[in-house]
Amino acid sequence: MAINSKIIATGSYLPEKFLTNFDLEKSVETTDSWIVERTGIKKRHIAAENELTSDIATKAAQSALTKAGISANEIDMIVLATTTPDLTFPATATTVQAKLGANHAFAFDIQAVCSGFVYAISVADNFIKSGQVKNVLVIGADTLSRIVDWTDRNTCVLFGDGAGAVILQATTEDRGIIASNLHSDGSLNSILKTSGGTSNQKTGFIEMSGKEVFKHAVEKMSKSVLSALEQAGLTTKDIDLLVPHQANARILNAVATRLDLDSEKVIMTVENHANTSAASIPLALDFANSQNRIKSGDIVVLEALGGGLTWGSVVVRW
Repeated sequence: MAINSKIIATGSYLPEKFLTNFDLEKSVETTDSWIVERTGIKKRHIAAENELTSDIATKAAQSALTKAGISANEIDMIVLATTTPDLTFPATATTVQAKLGANHAFAFDIQAVCSGFVYAISVADNFIKSGQVKNVLVIGADTLSRIVDWTDRNTCVLFGDGAGAVILQATTEDRGIIASNLHSDGSLNSILKTSGGTSNQKTGFIEMSGKEVFKHAVEKMSKSVLSALEQAGLTTKDIDLLVPHQANARILNAVATRLDLDSEKVIMTVENHANTSAASIPLALDFANSQNRIKSGDIVVLEALGGGLTWGSVVVRW
């Protein structure tokens, strides 16, 4: 009998501190109306000075574990999608493992920037379907405020910090992840990147060509969703809920238009979270779940595009 991967719980965490657009008006040349019109963002959460990526990832994971009603020791594998690790090495996932006390799991990070969660849950799905593991903790967590140039008004308004998590569990039921696809094009890495790394021994800041990213995001995410649906034997009419990477409201609306989806079928949290990179999809998914927006049997589609460029989609029968 075929093994599938079902999402049995979601969880999330947002730092207490937040910055509104009005706060940013005091430090850079921008306005609330300019930011809202172009991005849909009104505020973003900012990690405390002593709050690490592993800390917020652990809190999101604990939330998901509590909702699932299972202990950390029942987790076989931890996959953490992040582009802002605590340290270059070891993997931040191992730090989360230690903080959770998940002693029976193995843990590793995935770096695909804003597509990280889609990559991570796809990898976890394949581990489950191969029969190697039963319970997987998949986390997306980023503290992008640490790699934002707060004097650059074109990028500092876009990003925030947060973490989200899901528990994937093996099942023989006809539900769970039913299709996925992952893509990348390294020839486009210059349009969304950081200015630092081992090449210059600096952390660096986020650099982005906004118009280019917008064009590729709308085209590539739309095609990816259609491809995943075709793989699942479905069409856009079968989608009950689209949970996209929360980069920019204009991108989300453009993708929804391409897919001919009504706005009530699209989860949008970018207004209050901004772009939290790998955390944005699990944060939005937990929001939808907590609002009882997802019912058993619903077709839920996750989609993202990030630096690399990387992109992909996952189709879930809830």
